[in-house]
Amino acid sequence: MAGRKPQRRREFGTVRQLPSGRWQARYWAPDGARRKAPETFATKTDAQTWLTLTQADIERNLWVDPEVGAVNFEAYALTWVEERGLSATTDELYRRLLRLHILPAFGDMDLDEITPPGVRSWRAERLTATGATTVAKSYRLLKAIMETAADDELIRRNPCRIKGAGTEKAKERPTATVEQVDALADAVGPRWRLMVYFGAYGPMRPEEQAALRRPDITLDPLAAQVREAAPELTTGRRVEGDTKSDAGVRTIYLPGFLYIEVKRHLDWFAEKELNGLLFVGEKGAPFRRSSFGRKWRRARAKVGLPEDFRFYDLRHTGHTLSTQSGATLKDTMVRAGQSSEKAALIYQHSDEERQQEVAEGIDARVRAVRDKAHSRPPQAREA
Repeated sequence: MAGRKPQRRREFGTVRQLPSGRWQARYWAPDGARRKAPETFATKTDAQTWLTLTQADIERNLWVDPEVGAVNFEAYALTWVEERGLSATTDELYRRLLRLHILPAFGDMDLDEITPPGVRSWRAERLTATGATTVAKSYRLLKAIMETAADDELIRRNPCRIKGAGTEKAKERPTATVEQVDALADAVGPRWRLMVYFGAYGPMRPEEQAALRRPDITLDPLAAQVREAAPELTTGRRVEGDTKSDAGVRTIYLPGFLYIEVKRHLDWFAEKELNGLLFVGEKGAPFRRSSFGRKWRRARAKVGLPEDFRFYDLRHTGHTLSTQSGATLKDTMVRAGQSSEKAALIYQHSDEERQQEVAEGIDARVRAVRDKAHSRPPQAREA
């Protein structure tokens, strides 16, 4: 009886010529399914080369199922935002960036259809249409979403590869003088003047001030306890929650000259309940960005500050005074509620007057050392 013929080993792939004259490549994928190359080839050699490269990818565990990446970008991106557990303001920001800047370009595409050239073209177009800071934020968000898609093995590699594209190069913010801060406080009116002083000499973020309540303020010692923040969304709704970072929870000791300002505000304007809000509007409601913004713009114009001087820039004034008063970088970080040195350094300014003071300080120090050396006896100097 003749022996059985040995079973022929299944080939990895085959090529065949189609009626059109082009060549098709087919192969056995790791999941056991027979797959076709996503395109046909002009020559048999081209088809065989593609098979060889695909087999090498499989052997090196670099192969990605071409059907896996067929996931709509918009659906994936919106799910990505929902799964992050973001703060209300960050969630609002991400959805706005997606709606206005990212989805119009990529919303109808699948994840594996987004390519490096496509990302470069999109970024170049956005830079001509909106500000560089907004484009940097949008690019960072797109890159983060696509990085997760790569981790999920839906795409082989993140197509966002533009070096430095996610870096914001914000210009140095202006500062106000002590006289200008006082003038701003006078111009916004009695109810809101303490907000100006807290912004400059706290220095507190607007959303931190919105969450302050009577128990957070002490007169002896004169201090404010920042426990949470209440940012205002674009809808006008304030959302009470955690501070910007863990470093935001802090006790801020206030300069003594603010004692009378704090005492008057507690007596005249804060809610009367034991746990009442510190800052409320004329009708007793939490202050709104829109209504306060009108007062702020009028005050800014009256004082003569530039139109791009924001309420938030009062923090720069306070930080500059702190460092000029001898505060260290760590002192500044704690006072401002900042968790990184990079963030704190943004607020440390050194104007010409301060540079002159530094030069004078060096001059005085060198002169003192030289005078001390020359005052010693010759024998001591030689030793």
